[in-house]
Amino acid sequence: MRTLWLGGTMVLLAFAATTGDARQAQPAPQPAPAPSVAAAPGANPLLRETQALFDGYVASGKMPGVVGAFGVGDAPPQFVSAGRISDDPGAPLAGPDSLWRIYSMTKPVTGMAAMLLVEDGRIGLDDPLSKYIPAFANMRVLTSPDTSLDSVPAKKPILIRHLLTHSAGLGYSINAKGPLLQEYERRGIVPAQVNAQMEAKARTARPTTLAEFANRVAAVPLIAEPGTKWHYSIGLDVLGAVIEQASGMPFDRFVQTRLLGPLNMRSTYWSVPASEVGRLSTNYVFVGDVRAPIDRAATSVYLKPPSFPYGGAGLVSSARDYDRFLHMLANGGTLDGRRVMKAETVALAMSNLLPPGVTFGGLGDGTGGVMSARMGFGAGGSVYLENAPGGVPSKGTFGWGGAAGTIAWVDPVRKMRGTVMVQYFPDDKWPVRRNVSAALARDMQRLTAR
Repeated sequence: MRTLWLGGTMVLLAFAATTGDARQAQPAPQPAPAPSVAAAPGANPLLRETQALFDGYVASGKMPGVVGAFGVGDAPPQFVSAGRISDDPGAPLAGPDSLWRIYSMTKPVTGMAAMLLVEDGRIGLDDPLSKYIPAFANMRVLTSPDTSLDSVPAKKPILIRHLLTHSAGLGYSINAKGPLLQEYERRGIVPAQVNAQMEAKARTARPTTLAEFANRVAAVPLIAEPGTKWHYSIGLDVLGAVIEQASGMPFDRFVQTRLLGPLNMRSTYWSVPASEVGRLSTNYVFVGDVRAPIDRAATSVYLKPPSFPYGGAGLVSSARDYDRFLHMLANGGTLDGRRVMKAETVALAMSNLLPPGVTFGGLGDGTGGVMSARMGFGAGGSVYLENAPGGVPSKGTFGWGGAAGTIAWVDPVRKMRGTVMVQYFPDDKWPVRRNVSAALARDMQRLTAR
């Protein structure tokens, strides 16, 4: 079995069979083909540095296609795209309405859903988790998380803010080791999908409801005392179960009712309808510099409903849709004249919610952005606590990324936002976040100099 450790959002892929299948489809993999880079319909002359960057990515075979959505204030978003949604001959051009697996870019959506319940008075940031899920009342903490399941009673309760900020002491199957990883796998605590082959194995152990998932998580000792350490985790997945309990409706229905519906995000799905498969990209995996399909659109695991909606990594979306989510945040909770969240709720959600004494040290070049300045953590995403060198990103910039390379950020001070959709593992194969930020800065300098 080969394991691939992915930086950034990090997904642990055990894909012995999967890569074999991909290579049967491409018996002698060669460096990735370079689709035509003739200007596609809608090529953006305004953001020409960013357009040239995207064109270069495709021309050099780094990716089949890429789409960006960038906006300032209430002006319509500027879309930049290059290439196609797969390497297959005749594949559709990548565009604003193409569909991409956004993995951990689901986390800010879940975070904002929880913040809506804070706004409603149904959840308190410093409420104990056990108020909503009693199984978490008497947690234990591992004495040696990487080597043993020996544990001692926890001294503090897990709070809702801990779930939002990855400071609950929970782990993740993607970064756990040894006996803890084995325990997560034995209990089916693997809230994500990669492809049909891996999903078939995962479903033999995974629970079929969020409530049962949360109860199983509560049965496993923590990797640290709650509120003492930032550790990337399944906290946002457990938060989905809290949202169900506090709202009185299924988690996915709550997200649809309070966020996706009001924001007119019609291309954001937990499972992609068969009628929309023509818009779905193929996901790839790099082994060295060789790119092979790991989840083809036509047979994608995302065409079937998941075991339950994964609050940490479950959504498929388009650049146009995710831009609408960011636009609402940049506007302080409104979009198209409709208020979705209160301005104070948005400001709180995009502030540093970490417990006192806990710091966020970054998580790679893709997810959350380059650690170019001191950062904290808000409701499911990182937040800059000071301006980066040169002022970009600026203090207050909030964002996160996904395991298949997608990235998103919003600067509430400048009311600027950006989404980039690509589709490959590992997410940090190419320095897309860094390159895009630089290209956009050059575009802005050129435009403002006019």
